[in-house]
Amino acid sequence: MSVTAKPAQKPANPRFSSGPCAKRPGWTLDALADAALGRSHRAKIGKTKLQQAIDLTRDVLGVPADYRIGIVPASDTGAVEMALWSLLGQRPVDLLAWESFGSGWVTDVVKQLKIEARVFEAPYGALPDLAQIDFAHDVVFTWNGTTSGVRLPDGDFIPVDREGLTICDATSAAFAQDLPYDKLDVVTFSWQKVLGGEGAHGVIILSPRAVERLVTYKPAWPLPKIFRLTSGGKVIEGIFKGETINTPSMLCVEDYLDALNWAKSVGGFAGLKARADANAAAIAAWVAQTPAIDFLARDPATRSNTSVCLTYADPAVAALDDAGQQAFVKALTGLLEKEGVAYDIASYRDAPPGLRIWCGATVETADVAALTPWLDWAFAVVKADLAKAA
Repeated sequence: MSVTAKPAQKPANPRFSSGPCAKRPGWTLDALADAALGRSHRAKIGKTKLQQAIDLTRDVLGVPADYRIGIVPASDTGAVEMALWSLLGQRPVDLLAWESFGSGWVTDVVKQLKIEARVFEAPYGALPDLAQIDFAHDVVFTWNGTTSGVRLPDGDFIPVDREGLTICDATSAAFAQDLPYDKLDVVTFSWQKVLGGEGAHGVIILSPRAVERLVTYKPAWPLPKIFRLTSGGKVIEGIFKGETINTPSMLCVEDYLDALNWAKSVGGFAGLKARADANAAAIAAWVAQTPAIDFLARDPATRSNTSVCLTYADPAVAALDDAGQQAFVKALTGLLEKEGVAYDIASYRDAPPGLRIWCGATVETADVAALTPWLDWAFAVVKADLAKAA
């Protein structure tokens, strides 16, 4: 095959966006036929469906029985902000950042809440030095860097007998990566990631230690209504029984229920993780035989199996300045979108120029395998155009 010959087969589903992500295989609007539309979320049917979503979340993820799970507003961002504003301030904070969203939490804690904090940062592609963390402090971190493709390899760096709380943004890790709940006091995610649900709703999981902090500590700042987890010094238990703080979309809740039931049908968490691992392995096999491309994550042990981030190592592309590399990636991804092969696979706007290919559980490995020859083709076409313009 010449470098300009198009591959014969296209992915059946070209949706490789890192959020909102591809719907589960076989999904149609018929899956939402039983949604409690036009009914109050506080009516029996609404509360029942919300409680089912909480129960199925616990079942699929294996969340301990004594941890509380709540559905909250504003996606994962809302869930993280709720934790930061409600729990921090009692003791110093250590903040870890190695990509865009972790950096956002640094800004909130340091500039908005103005809390005494130590910040441990690393460039895109690497992790900070985890040995520097003081677990007498509260610690805030992402588990999987959605914009860098760098994840924590495990929770070995977190002591079980820590004094502070660990607050973990796990939005692109939940349902695809092992999370050591005994070492995590707050876990947040949005169901729009690995399960391909609709946006705007977040989930917050609280350990008994986090609940104890809630009822024994009152922050110095006022809390907006959508952040309040306590009332009169007691936890608002209704939040963890399907009584949401504000009005949820019952259509989105039905979609989440459909995704959770599909998750159970493919083997629960183990099945979801295996699907993501297989997708990431298909990309890794292609990278291994493609000198022009490399993983942004330098250490194989830290490479994400969901938000797989790649950078171009080809000398002609690497020699371009940042604007030139951005233009190269824009041309390449635009060509693939025009062909109906891959949508939304350019790297995140703050990340180094390259590709970000979602490999979460709702993506089929056959589609990933069908995508890689098209990546070769598009690269050859755009590089040829670059040579002509030189």
